[in-house]
Amino acid sequence: MIRALHRWPGLVALVFLTVLALSGAALSVFPTAEHLAAPQAVATQNVADLAARVAATHPGLEEIRRSPSGKITAWWFNGGNPGSAVVDPTTGTDVGSADPNAVERWLTDLHRSLFLDDAGRLVMAAGAAAMVLLALSGAALVARRTGGWRRWFTRLRGPLAGRLHTEIARIAVIGLALSGATALWMTASTFDLLPDSAARPPEPATVSGQMLFPLEQMAALQEVPVESFRKLSFPYEGDAQDYFTLSTDSGTGLIDQGTGQMLTWVDLSLWQRVSETIYMLHTGQGASVLGLILGLIALGVPVMGVTGAVIWVAGMQGRPRLKDNAPANRAETVILVGSEGGSTWGFASTLAASLRMGGQAVHIAPMSGFDPARHSHVERYLILAATYGDGAAPSSAKGFLDRLARLTKAPVAPLAVLGFGDRSFPAYSAFAAEVEAAARAKGWAALLPLDTVDRQSPQDFARWGRALGQALGLTLDLDHQPARPAADDLTLISRRDYGEAVQAPTAILRFALPRASLWARLMGKGFARFQAGDLLGILPDGAVTPRFYSLASGVGDGFVEIVVKKHPGGLCSGQLLALEPGDTVQAFLRRNPGFHAGRDTSPLILIGAGTGIGPLAGIIRANTRRRPVHLFFGMRHPDSDFLYGHDLAQWQVEGRLAGLSTAVSRGAKPHYVQDAVRAEAQQVAEAVRQGAKIMVCGGRDMAQGVGRALEDILAPMGLTPAHLKAGGRYVEDVY
Repeated sequence: MIRALHRWPGLVALVFLTVLALSGAALSVFPTAEHLAAPQAVATQNVADLAARVAATHPGLEEIRRSPSGKITAWWFNGGNPGSAVVDPTTGTDVGSADPNAVERWLTDLHRSLFLDDAGRLVMAAGAAAMVLLALSGAALVARRTGGWRRWFTRLRGPLAGRLHTEIARIAVIGLALSGATALWMTASTFDLLPDSAARPPEPATVSGQMLFPLEQMAALQEVPVESFRKLSFPYEGDAQDYFTLSTDSGTGLIDQGTGQMLTWVDLSLWQRVSETIYMLHTGQGASVLGLILGLIALGVPVMGVTGAVIWVAGMQGRPRLKDNAPANRAETVILVGSEGGSTWGFASTLAASLRMGGQAVHIAPMSGFDPARHSHVERYLILAATYGDGAAPSSAKGFLDRLARLTKAPVAPLAVLGFGDRSFPAYSAFAAEVEAAARAKGWAALLPLDTVDRQSPQDFARWGRALGQALGLTLDLDHQPARPAADDLTLISRRDYGEAVQAPTAILRFALPRASLWARLMGKGFARFQAGDLLGILPDGAVTPRFYSLASGVGDGFVEIVVKKHPGGLCSGQLLALEPGDTVQAFLRRNPGFHAGRDTSPLILIGAGTGIGPLAGIIRANTRRRPVHLFFGMRHPDSDFLYGHDLAQWQVEGRLAGLSTAVSRGAKPHYVQDAVRAEAQQVAEAVRQGAKIMVCGGRDMAQGVGRALEDILAPMGLTPAHLKAGGRYVEDVY
């Protein structure tokens, strides 16, 4: 709901908000420019002295005004000719024209009404209302993304467009809300929708009837410094019953022209002070520095508008166009999709088509839009959920668990959950399992037990479809062919071969970095943004399902690097190890945020064996900030498969690697990486006390052995690997 409230006003009012913001930013410069250009009164000068000096040089003087910037302007009518000028308060002489700046007047008309008078004012007021709504909903979305109000300025991750949009928003949101709210107040005042705030002094009972009392001797004017003066209106020439009208920062008074004494006075009302404060906050008149700050903030509006539109378009591209999608309130079957890269939507479309052939009305929607109140005729819910990273919700499922938790009771229609993932990863279908557990805890009836699809397997999907058909009394033939992911050509530029001596051919393959488009850089898609620990999907010849390899490089390195070991009968590994420099392969990027080193300065313990050193080497290479890093690396024999051996030595010299411990599993005394960890238990424990993060990469057996070693090391401290995992200080990339 909040996202919709933020998205649609922004998209609909984008043009008006851009005009409003840019014209407002331009207008914010004028108060400061006026203050710098206008001659200023001395601190000790009072209004009596000012009035006397201006009157001496301007016969027929009618009024003197002081703007919030300090500019003094005089108006007169002499010999039948009106005149006005900006005057120097210290001399009373003219220093410039009082005519409004033509550019400022043009910008003001554009900003207030688009040159359309009252109709334009209403349009711009609607734009201001949209800005307030965007600021408030945007603040809620920023808090949601950063993990709460207390983490408002936490470091952001993700595509450039999204990060830029949020970075500007969390700085500008207060200023934009203030500008929008004050604009609405001023519009209401223009259309007389607010109470009359003017405080008028009562008419005096009597006046002296005298005239021409010396201005410089008037006590009522001597008491007012020029700094707090606003306006002085002179009595009508020759009318002994008329009087001076004086306006200041504190109120308005009437002064006898024959004695210089105050006749009546009224203070500014609270309502008037509020109105003037709002005017100052919106225009910057009287607070030029604040005006400039708000003007700078306004410049962020078009940037946020463009990046917001980019984010929306990218989101639409990630969701396929659904044919024959039944309205939510008429659907018998509701399919909710949690997808990150878009492949799960394809499975949902295949399922929906088969159900429609069975006579079902089917509605497909993202899990993030889950709202049982919209599904008045639903007979069953089917959730198809992928997992992002280390068990997180994918982009189209964000907020689903919160929505489910807020329900007072579970939906009546039963539920079946199908998880999608890669069984080689520890967090295989972890999000789907979390959804299933939350549904059962809420009391949501199960249509089928939780099931999974491994690596987009058509066979797994068809098997689940047959079980679903039996539960529904239908024949469901789910013949789904996964779409081949969009990929780039990677050209091999070098390779380093290892492992032949121990019958385990292994190579470090380095590919040229493909050139990323502007759109990819904005959205952080493809090879525009990646780091060591992310995944490279390789599409072998003759296969649709990709194979994934952990990256040993980041985009800043200028190349794409992986470590590959030949597996007997392995289609992908065999093709990769047959590559020669100049050969190409089809590949794409997949984020793996659960296996990133982070940017803090706490110690880092890296543990890996064999090809598991790939992402760990990339993390060490990127450690230009000299974070304390200790690597435990297991190999078969140093003469055959000491991967990155020369690099590690150089990185130690450069300070990127603080310590290296190796374990050799072939020879007279086999020694494994978990043994190396145990041998340095004291150092590991001390690093953990200092807040160290532990990262493990390699085979499952190795990871289990390391886990047992760490359990023994952490036990005296009252900790376990599970405790560290819960705090994000123990992560694995295991296969």
